[in-house]
Amino acid sequence: MKKKNTIPKDMLAVEVTKDHKLSAVRRPVPQPKAGEVLIRVHAAGVNRPDILQRKGLYPPPAGVTDIPGLEVAGEIAALGKNVKGIKLGAKVCALVAGGGYAQYCVAPLVQCLPLPAGLDMIKSAGLPETYFTVWTNLFDRGGLKKGESILIHGGASGIGTTAIQIAKSVGAAVFVTAGNTDKVAACKKLGAKMAIHYRHQDFVAEILKETNNEGVDVILDMIGGDYIPRNIKALKTGGRHVSIAMQHGRKAEIDIFEIMSKRLVMTGSTLRSRSIVDKAAIAKALKKSVWPLLARKKIAPVIDKVFKLEEAQAAHDYLEAGQHFGKVILKVI
Repeated sequence: MKKKNTIPKDMLAVEVTKDHKLSAVRRPVPQPKAGEVLIRVHAAGVNRPDILQRKGLYPPPAGVTDIPGLEVAGEIAALGKNVKGIKLGAKVCALVAGGGYAQYCVAPLVQCLPLPAGLDMIKSAGLPETYFTVWTNLFDRGGLKKGESILIHGGASGIGTTAIQIAKSVGAAVFVTAGNTDKVAACKKLGAKMAIHYRHQDFVAEILKETNNEGVDVILDMIGGDYIPRNIKALKTGGRHVSIAMQHGRKAEIDIFEIMSKRLVMTGSTLRSRSIVDKAAIAKALKKSVWPLLARKKIAPVIDKVFKLEEAQAAHDYLEAGQHFGKVILKVI
């Protein structure tokens, strides 16, 4: 392994305590394995899976550090065995299976992407988890195409704000749900054709009215539970339902005949447990199709609030309160 002499033996990191809180501690600096790089973290994204992990509901995969954090931006500090094609000091953002809430983090090289032109570390730290998730689910699973329509639940979230922009960039008509009037307005400003205030409006009725009772081609759902049967009613014949989270629970009662008669596709995915090969393929697609849009400022990450690494618990509390629009970031350096 090649490494700089300036790498310390230990680092500041955030761990989950026995009472499911986050606490700043000292941990040994991880060592990159073959095919991995060590990243000196400048900023890390905060995501709902991190909250689930903190609560004991989403444990890291076998062999992955217990330190939370699924996305980082920083600079390459050391190279693992057989790593080629990148130099020490290179600025990258990376998707990781854990360990992002720390001053140093390891990542497979194939899950690292260069910082898009014009984006700083804070904004770049909000890209990997969200953009990997949105890309693979909109296109690989949902098959979204130009001229189609999509309903995105949670339009004000990090996933939502990203999905609005990417779906619009390919020529899709974008409908979203959001939880208050400010979020509704912000989603429309970001590019949504229609934003539905789900606390006061029935999204099924609104979608059917707007689409002449046809419904939408794709639904990107992070709610689950009681939303699933309602989503089925809001889908067009031949539509695709893509599940990516389960905020209202993992079980739903549905009418199978509705799926059959409308020839629907019900699919979904998780990202964290997927293979490095799968994640490398998504990274390659993003670099080709999305990174140029970021560089040209056709799309951009939406950053709501930045906390210090030591304030990770406050960042979780803020995200759980649900008043954010876009991403929450931890500043490490």
